[in-house]
Amino acid sequence: MTEKDLGFYKGKRVFLTGHTGFKGSWLSKILVDAGAIVTGYSLESPTDPSLWGMLHLEDKMTSVIGDIRDYEALSKAFNEAKPEIVLHLAAQPIVLTGYRDPRGTYETNVMGTVNILECVRNGTCVKSVLNVTTDKVYHNNEWEYGYRECDPLDGFDPYSNSKSCSELVTHSYKNSYFDAPEHFVAVSTARAGNVIGGGDFADNRIIPDCVRAVQAQTDIVIRNPYSTRPYQHVLEPLFAYLMIAKMQYEDGTYSGYYNVGPDDVDCVTTGALADLFCRTWGDGLSWVNQGNPNAPHEASFLKLDCSKLKSTFGWTPTWHMEETIWHTVNWYRTWLEGKDISAEMEQEIKEFIK
Repeated sequence: MTEKDLGFYKGKRVFLTGHTGFKGSWLSKILVDAGAIVTGYSLESPTDPSLWGMLHLEDKMTSVIGDIRDYEALSKAFNEAKPEIVLHLAAQPIVLTGYRDPRGTYETNVMGTVNILECVRNGTCVKSVLNVTTDKVYHNNEWEYGYRECDPLDGFDPYSNSKSCSELVTHSYKNSYFDAPEHFVAVSTARAGNVIGGGDFADNRIIPDCVRAVQAQTDIVIRNPYSTRPYQHVLEPLFAYLMIAKMQYEDGTYSGYYNVGPDDVDCVTTGALADLFCRTWGDGLSWVNQGNPNAPHEASFLKLDCSKLKSTFGWTPTWHMEETIWHTVNWYRTWLEGKDISAEMEQEIKEFIK
């Protein structure tokens, strides 16, 4: 997506759920700077520190603090916003949290999806909806090749499975309500790989764990160093989401189900990612393997086939892993040195869209 494509969003009314999270904060920044009329709906930021708190976007968009499970509150905010475009990112996004709180995870990720789609169904203003899910929606056979959009959906753990359910809910609403000519709405889902980048402070994620080790001047602890994941910079899926939402807004035949991930060369092990982070950061940083044989199950190999996104839109990933880690390290150094975070993000976005 280019600067010209971002111009599409100028003046568009966008309803963004999960705007206070890591990805949601980046997306809020992009949309606000593009001139969109943005309403965000989310719980308070889940981390301290938080990227959302650093950006001070409350005066540049409408920020509604609410629970996606609360249909009445969500519906009120939605009806006041009268959006043309809905980007649904609100979720409980952590695998280990899903094991600890399966009920809350299903309530948020399944009924939250039902609630936002009910808002769309009961209104007449929306033309384009994108539900963001995860690469973990697929039944994982530990295959060496990437999963395709036609492969079975059956996530193993509560988080992954709840996102599989979110996909099925979206399919049902699309078939039952939004494909009808009298109430057509273009609806897609985007199944994104693991995202990394500046501003993530969540627990049990590799890059935030690395940064916390830097702050504490300790070794980085890696629990699954041999697990392969489709890591990508956070800007990769965000610009893909904006592209899909734009294209299906203009032509409803683009609505569908899309994987968003890196090329095979950038599907690396967690240990390799930690190696690259340590080399890029410098200062003698290192990591240790501290696997727990009694830890909850997590897939050891996961990769996406993004041929559909590439063939449909001519899309390709922008940054390889070395560039991704360089920009990530640069963001966290900027933050630790007390410099201007918003300016750093604007520079990263500018370089990315070139």
